[in-house]
Amino acid sequence: MYSFLKNFQINMFKISTGFISAMEIMLENCPAPTVGEKNYETGVYRSEETDMPVSKEEIKQLIESDAVVIFSKTKCPYCKMAKEVFNKLQKKYTAIELDEWDNGDEIQTILGEMTGARTVPRVFVNGVCLGGGSDVKKLYDSGELQKKF
Repeated sequence: MYSFLKNFQINMFKISTGFISAMEIMLENCPAPTVGEKNYETGVYRSEETDMPVSKEEIKQLIESDAVVIFSKTKCPYCKMAKEVFNKLQKKYTAIELDEWDNGDEIQTILGEMTGARTVPRVFVNGVCLGGGSDVKKLYDSGELQKKF
């Protein structure tokens, strides 16, 4: 089903009381890993060639591969804001760091066509684009984000 994810590596970040450790897991034809009750993890997809899928259909499949998918850049403060919201909610998410991919600009352009905005982050919950970091923070502050789960 997610054949384009086969042989992709995932960097996993375990988040607990501010301590972050990293481990790599090789995917074998499966979506992002699930987490235990109190073990909240986020994933960053990486391929060996630093290429991601660039067709609109492949990006849609990636968006559908997890309940929360964040297209992000590592040093973007709005991206960090969006991730912090899901950390506070203790919701697992998949973060795709576009600045770490050779074709990240192409992916960002396709996301712009799909969502009407090319800026990052682009946050998807259950396949629906909620917007960017400020949009997610506003939904969280109003209590509306929690209702989407």
